[in-house]
Amino acid sequence: MTMPDHPKIYHIVHMDRLPSIVHSGGLWCDEEMMKHPPQGTTIGMTSIKQRRLTAKLRSYPGLCVGGCVPFYFCPRSVMLYLIHCANNPELTYRGGQAPILHLEADLFTVIQWAEQHQKRWAFTLSNAGSSYFEDFSDRCSLGRIDWDAVAARDWQKCKEPKQAEFLLEHYFPWFLVERIGVHPAVDYWKIVQTLVGSELRPLVEVRADWYYDHGGNR
Repeated sequence: MTMPDHPKIYHIVHMDRLPSIVHSGGLWCDEEMMKHPPQGTTIGMTSIKQRRLTAKLRSYPGLCVGGCVPFYFCPRSVMLYLIHCANNPELTYRGGQAPILHLEADLFTVIQWAEQHQKRWAFTLSNAGSSYFEDFSDRCSLGRIDWDAVAARDWQKCKEPKQAEFLLEHYFPWFLVERIGVHPAVDYWKIVQTLVGSELRPLVEVRADWYYDHGGNR
């Protein structure tokens, strides 16, 4: 599979974080959130978050993964599966996938904004929270991503490349979010109401295909 013409990127977040994200005008990196703990539920693994705070990018030796806001190149990520199963000992959050929102943005729009505002960006070919990963910071290298793995519904044999990440330095502006994907079990209108009063309202959609089924099948 070649790279899509208009690739999208996805950040997952608990729905109770949405009001503070809208209020602050965007998403902050873990490095910043350690200084100012956010309101709402944290869904990541503490040990991995800590490792990312010191894991340096080859593309920018002075920049750590934890100094960037992370995105996957697909919805229905491996991390969401772990949240859905709720049986990983390193995962403190046990509330399942239903309250988790997908924030979708357009990759090229984000890169264009980053370059116009002198913000560093990079992407990895696998999980940036692992002990080893490769990263790049140029558009020409985007073809190195295993787009078949990214798009795979059954990722048992391609788990690592499935977890490729896009990283934006420090802060991700709210206006770059184009769509919010919601689980069918969540009150769609509750999410819509959260956006009332905001000048920037991305499309809100119920997207069952962005989540795992009740049997946990990949």
